[in-house]
Amino acid sequence: MCSDVAIQVTGLSKCYQIYDTPQSRLKQMLMRSRKKYYREFWALRDVSFELRRGETVGIIGRNGSGKSTLLQMVCGTLNPTAGEIRTNGKIAALLELGSGFNPEFTGRENVYMSASIYGLNRSQVDERFDKIAEFADIGDHMDQPVRNYSSGMYVRLAFAVIAHVDADILVIDEALAVGDAVFTQKCMRFIRRFKETGTLLFVSHDINSVLSLCNRAVWLHAGELRETGKAKDIAENYLQYTFQEVYGSTADLETIRKDDADEEQTAPVSDDPSSCLDYSATFDVSDNLDAANGWKSGAGEITAVELVNLSGQTEGVFQGGEKVEMTIRAVAHSDLKQPILGFLVRDRLGQDLFGENTLPFTDVLPIPVSAGEAFEARYTFRLPMLPNGQYLVMASLADGDLVDNVQHHWLHDAMVINVSSSKVRWGLVGVPFEKVILKKNS
Repeated sequence: MCSDVAIQVTGLSKCYQIYDTPQSRLKQMLMRSRKKYYREFWALRDVSFELRRGETVGIIGRNGSGKSTLLQMVCGTLNPTAGEIRTNGKIAALLELGSGFNPEFTGRENVYMSASIYGLNRSQVDERFDKIAEFADIGDHMDQPVRNYSSGMYVRLAFAVIAHVDADILVIDEALAVGDAVFTQKCMRFIRRFKETGTLLFVSHDINSVLSLCNRAVWLHAGELRETGKAKDIAENYLQYTFQEVYGSTADLETIRKDDADEEQTAPVSDDPSSCLDYSATFDVSDNLDAANGWKSGAGEITAVELVNLSGQTEGVFQGGEKVEMTIRAVAHSDLKQPILGFLVRDRLGQDLFGENTLPFTDVLPIPVSAGEAFEARYTFRLPMLPNGQYLVMASLADGDLVDNVQHHWLHDAMVINVSSSKVRWGLVGVPFEKVILKKNS
């Protein structure tokens, strides 16, 4: 294994023996290998991939696809049936809730026990205990048996330990989903710092978290490696697959795959101190309909996505903060009883920033369209302030209501918005502050 590879998984498989009755298990023990009294269930079959040092990889897939089984084998708590896992560095893991702690021990005792598993001696844990306790923030519960802990308290303590053992590789399962918002943000801040020097293997059903944290993604399906690649590409393919699974035979979604769009090109941010509250920017909006990826069922089609300025400025010039109108035009190829048109503006990682659809209107007053008819949706809003970068507009055409609908045409990159020379420096979007002052109080 190369020195710059942190985890290498080769031909990994895991098979479980499923017995219908306890008697069948006993018969198998007595008969040895002469006859099988069990069924084989392959939780993983011939999975191979690798993580390089400093890389962050997300694992996605439906429940039962083998994600947790894979992580357990990577961490060494489960032995594979076949294949090999090679790791390079100290691994710290936060797997399913309930693993790693003795429920009869207090939180304090579990901290010392868990840290010792990661190679820390008692004096090293003594030096870090106050920081661990501060990170967990569970107060007097630290000296109570963990069997009395809530799920949130359990995760707080478990994460606090792995955050202070100087690991080279961090493995995190869906366990963070049970934490409260404040603690989750604390964990995310730690993870982002850890990414600067360490390697992260991350499992989550929250696609936005995967897009935000991960460079690449691995898609597991029914125990097999379905696809691996850029996190954004894998997330888009997984989204289409999920919709197709929901629709079944109701709609057959055809993949739309075009060449990748050009890399983002932005101008540098001005450092002129005389304009520190100047939020002006240049928004370059371009139609990308012909090159957009996505899917379609054939029942309808988006024909145009446009953004126009309503503030009286030069047509096609945007600076942020002005009133604009987004228009989505479509044509029906089949009768649509309750068509819905919508859009989402996403950053370059695919994270949703804002958007809207016509569902609130059509839920009250449906407007059916017949095959061959054209229709459109218009949205009037204030264009937000955006930092430098490239933004993509997702547009979709659906039919139905909030509970039961089919996405007939979905385009991930229907429009491209390039923002350059923006003065917005903090966060995903900017707020036009009217005044910022600093003064001494007498």
